[in-house]
Amino acid sequence: MKKLENEVALITGAASGLGKVQAELFAKEGAKIIIADLDQEKSEIVAREINQNGGQAIGVSVNVTDGKSVDQLVKSALKEFGKISILSNTAGVFDKYSPLTQTSIEDFKKVMAVNVDGMYMVTKAVLDNMISNKHGIIINISSGAGLIGGGGGISYTTSKHAVIGFTRQLNAELGQQGIRANAIAPGLIQTPMVQDLIDDENSGIMETLKKIPAGRYGQSKEVADTALFLASEDSKYIYGAVIPVDGGLLSTLR
Repeated sequence: MKKLENEVALITGAASGLGKVQAELFAKEGAKIIIADLDQEKSEIVAREINQNGGQAIGVSVNVTDGKSVDQLVKSALKEFGKISILSNTAGVFDKYSPLTQTSIEDFKKVMAVNVDGMYMVTKAVLDNMISNKHGIIINISSGAGLIGGGGGISYTTSKHAVIGFTRQLNAELGQQGIRANAIAPGLIQTPMVQDLIDDENSGIMETLKKIPAGRYGQSKEVADTALFLASEDSKYIYGAVIPVDGGLLSTLR
């Protein structure tokens, strides 16, 4: 039996990067997928590819910073599949290591709006359905920057610490109602966002690469494999965990 048979997974930021790879893997393991992303066209392309490969998916446009857009997303998902049993909050933005002295309040709020407010709104929107079914799995994508200082700028680092606090509080409030929440803290994963840093000679990312015990960048599939573990019965007694997927980088910094 496939690991996610009879599950329905809503994945934000799923038109590319970590979200897309999760969607493809979850579909292979039997889950029905809602591809949720700001880019409607790309969402539909990913959904179509999954359907062509024997899975079931729909592509839905969403602005996770807009409550009405989020409510419409959840309404569409429930109309199509009848339930949402897995939520992966993957949508996120980076601040290019911008320090506090160079970060305006507007820039700070933009990052927090996507990384924190969006996670809050999407999670809250799916909870009624999860609670009524007494079954829900929430996976929040944090970052190594959520566990240390220096993994991003002031906005990104603050937001990713908040993701972890939010995850732990969900378990305190909802764990006994059948809701299980965990977080993943990726390190340097070869996504388009990290590639931009690699291409920037002034980002300092090559110096960080030298510190990774694994000796290489991570792959999106390695994060998706961890998400699958957390979404499946293999992790049924794991609540409120934060799992680094970073090739050992954090172990050299703490």
